[in-house]
Amino acid sequence: MNTLKYLSGYPDTLHSQIQNLIEQQKLGDFLLAKYPTIHNIHNDQALREYATELKNRYMRKSAPLSKVIYDKKIHVVKHALGLHSYVSRVQGSKLKSKNEIRVSSLFQKVPEPFLKMIVVHELAHLKEKEHDKAFYQLCQHMLPDYHQLEFDTRVYLTQLELVGPIY
Repeated sequence: MNTLKYLSGYPDTLHSQIQNLIEQQKLGDFLLAKYPTIHNIHNDQALREYATELKNRYMRKSAPLSKVIYDKKIHVVKHALGLHSYVSRVQGSKLKSKNEIRVSSLFQKVPEPFLKMIVVHELAHLKEKEHDKAFYQLCQHMLPDYHQLEFDTRVYLTQLELVGPIY
């Protein structure tokens, strides 16, 4: 079993550091020292307001969000932490579009930077559909430490899977 499956794309030096923390049973302590508290965005309405505020700050000209919710059906085992969907329909003589963001419900009780990273990631998909250079540049525009937060979130997922929740 690969205990570091969430970190598979990272260098061996980082794997060694995380593996050492796991063996010393200090991975949770490491995360708690860096991110001691959780956010207070616990329901769909608060999540929608949070995502809309970020969207309006950084992506004002993009289409509005139709729905933003926590979704219990999103499972991290499928490597999805959030989902975005774009649906276009013809209604009469008009083309209507809907942008939806769904965030895994496991992010209801995590530090705010982890939630922000997921929301920024899904918002970036409104403009950039692929995980390419332009996509990650947009993520970093909205969240300058995006890559560090993505790594730390993956470390948290490793902790969650191997030991259990710390928040």
